[in-house]
Amino acid sequence: MSVIQEAVQAVMKKAIALAPDAWMPGGKPDPLIARNTGLIGAPVSRLDGPLKVQGQARFAAEFPMEGMVYAALVYSTVPRGRIASMDTSAAQAAPGVVLVMTHENAPRMKPMPLFMSKDKAAGGDDLPVLQDDQVHWNGQPVAVVLAHTQEQADHAKSLVRVVYDSAPATTSVAAARAKGTQPGTFQGEPLKLEIGDAEAALAAAPHRVDVTYTTPRHNHNAIELHAATLAWNGDELMIHDASQAVAHMAWSMADIFGLDEKQVHVTSPYVGGGFGGKTLWRHHVLAAAASKLAGRPVRIMLTREGVYRVVGGRTSTEQRVALGAQADGGFDALIHTGMVTMTEHNNMPEPFILPARSAYAAGSFKLDVEVATLDMLANTFMRAPGESVGTFGLESAIDELAHAMQMDPIALRLRNEPEKDPTTGAPFSSRNVVEAYRAGAERFGWSRRSATPGTRREGEWWVGMGCATATYPYYRMPGGAARITLDSNGHAMVEIAAHEMGMGTATAQTQVTAERLGLPMEKVKFCHGDSRFPGVVLAGGSQQSAAIGSAVMAAQHELFAQLLKLCDKGSPLHGLKPDEVVGRDGGLGKLDEPERFESYAAILSQAGRAQLVGEASAPPPLEVQHWSMHSHGAMFCEVRVNAVTGEVRVSRFLGSFDCGRILNAKTASSQFRGGIVMGLGLALMEETAFDERNGRIMNANLSDYHVPVHMDVPEIDVMWTDIPDPHSPMGARGVGEIGITGVGAAVANAVFNACGKRVRSLPITLDKLM
Repeated sequence: MSVIQEAVQAVMKKAIALAPDAWMPGGKPDPLIARNTGLIGAPVSRLDGPLKVQGQARFAAEFPMEGMVYAALVYSTVPRGRIASMDTSAAQAAPGVVLVMTHENAPRMKPMPLFMSKDKAAGGDDLPVLQDDQVHWNGQPVAVVLAHTQEQADHAKSLVRVVYDSAPATTSVAAARAKGTQPGTFQGEPLKLEIGDAEAALAAAPHRVDVTYTTPRHNHNAIELHAATLAWNGDELMIHDASQAVAHMAWSMADIFGLDEKQVHVTSPYVGGGFGGKTLWRHHVLAAAASKLAGRPVRIMLTREGVYRVVGGRTSTEQRVALGAQADGGFDALIHTGMVTMTEHNNMPEPFILPARSAYAAGSFKLDVEVATLDMLANTFMRAPGESVGTFGLESAIDELAHAMQMDPIALRLRNEPEKDPTTGAPFSSRNVVEAYRAGAERFGWSRRSATPGTRREGEWWVGMGCATATYPYYRMPGGAARITLDSNGHAMVEIAAHEMGMGTATAQTQVTAERLGLPMEKVKFCHGDSRFPGVVLAGGSQQSAAIGSAVMAAQHELFAQLLKLCDKGSPLHGLKPDEVVGRDGGLGKLDEPERFESYAAILSQAGRAQLVGEASAPPPLEVQHWSMHSHGAMFCEVRVNAVTGEVRVSRFLGSFDCGRILNAKTASSQFRGGIVMGLGLALMEETAFDERNGRIMNANLSDYHVPVHMDVPEIDVMWTDIPDPHSPMGARGVGEIGITGVGAAVANAVFNACGKRVRSLPITLDKLM
């Protein structure tokens, strides 16, 4: 970004911050907030549930295509170098093989447009895809085999023989650090902030902690493997994908193959988990290129190992957290700095300082993320990037300070509760973390916790409690748009290029739309997962509900405007404006004169219309620069640590959340619990084993990369404030990622309370406690 662009951006930010509330999206609360018919918030079961249990919900690797062949990938075994020779003759002669594609016969293609480099760019890295003989990481795909069956393709790929000329590679953290670090950026913003002289304030503080925490690499392990079924029809490309970004995917694939965006059609009606990993990776590009070369439809489904080789995960972090406090616990200094390691071929460092920007008040701040580069697979977003591991460092340090000061950990947190955003000065749109803590502490029985570690023992097991703050920002990205089609029978259909990845999106948004239009749920159909629908909506950053809600609100306003234009002088609604009416009882009624009402069917019938369409785009998301907008939670954990073996068992967990208005109690509970389960994995077992000798991931399977199973997960209790945010669509904020944040620290703090051992390096394995 040029100096002039930075100056213009700074002026715009200042203007938005100082503008009157009424000028902002959300300046006038969503009318839906004031309505309470019982539909929004109801624990409605997922509408797609019956389809899934009956096997009728078709996922990416389940679309049939005539003449389809199956793909398998050959992966490099060196971290850097070139392909000296490749013998594919045995593979080509193997039964059922249709094509072996290498850099020597692949079609010419542009590199993937790097995610966030353009509005619709979705690529995980900016390297050429099978366009030359260069190898950039250990596990890079170097050939594609197509065959009539998956088994034939898998066998044939094992017959490909590759000889490499290795080049010097940086594969250890020490070597990367020795090369030097660069300042980190996230979403175009620097990951560096200093307010006052935090180091001096720390040195002068009567109470302080200064500690280093580390977290390892993590890999994506969605239950549905990354897959696509695709085919060319002339110069048009059809892709059935497992995607959380269908519009981005269509634009990016068009850019790679030199097509118009409209020539690529992407569908993704059902996705078996995304968590940030299901955007554009090179298996998509390789399958499309091989399909073009072979003239056949192709199905590619990465093996579990293939996901580790091709799809990025979370970077490792080294975090220094230093806190200086007065005798009453007030923070004089908050320092959160450190380093992450990642590839130089994308720009997604783990932004672990984000929680420290807004969670607590302090007299001074020093926040900084530095980046060291390795020759490794490009990393990417993974559930709550930054906050999931950043809260481990920050919230563990607060617990250490509380123990050193002989102060209750909750009391220390509440002592530093900010009245406004502590680093930007912006007012909070809504912040009720104190209520979440008080309600959660009472329900969990926090008052029974002993302040002295190691004092509660049951047989061989030490028992302890810990807590931590959960936090995740409210996001709403540009590009939201929706189309509502209303027919003369009073049925409505919403179309938007959004996604259903198991979160219950379609169900919750059907509830919301039914409430907006005043229709029963069975008369509303919510259509999603198609790049030909309106909108550019990413299912990420816990922003999809806000993006959909804002877009549907705009489309509803346009639909009401169109309906009112049809109301002639004989209609009780004649002359009214969209803001003066409300959808209710299958029609429109004046807000303050209920008797002025006409059904949708009557309006359309009198106008001789079979249906009416309202399509509109959401306003720019200026609210995120005008208010400080965040979801919060108070996380409570009870653990048992075996005094003989060091084994850790989580026996109870409670999450008390403040996420605005809850749209569906059942699906929200599932999201909260799912995030907590993933957080338990982060705390106790998840770790990518990266061989620093050759840059290869060693545990690329679910036998060696451990994730929580039923026996690892206790009963998880969740609760929420349900206080609407007056400045967000529906009064809601995201619930998809908040659940994982704070969990690592809550577990670690509970372990310390149980046995007196402070673990500062995740995961908390028994060898660290023996």
